[in-house]
Amino acid sequence: MMQESDTEWSTTEQKIAQEAFEKAYKRETSALIKAIREKASEITELDDMWQLHDFLSARRHDLDGKYDYSYSVLIFIFSRLVKEGWLHLDELKGLDTGKVTKIAALTRM
Repeated sequence: MMQESDTEWSTTEQKIAQEAFEKAYKRETSALIKAIREKASEITELDDMWQLHDFLSARRHDLDGKYDYSYSVLIFIFSRLVKEGWLHLDELKGLDTGKVTKIAALTRM
């Protein structure tokens, strides 16, 4: 379980964080939709359909857990999104240097 952070977020940082969060979410969900279309086009048997169902269930669980816009865990969320390639550190420009440093350090873990 991720440890909560007591980091304060200024109004400007909240806006930057929200925009970065939404960009990452849009990128990942767009990639997921593309993957679903490809998998759906390959369905030829009933078992293929159930495999798609299982894939969707797993991805929904992952996305629901990952995209938690709580300021107490946002540093951890951003580090995961950067590590997975859905977000880039330069898209967090404007956040406190300490926050960006923490995010960058966590991506190397």
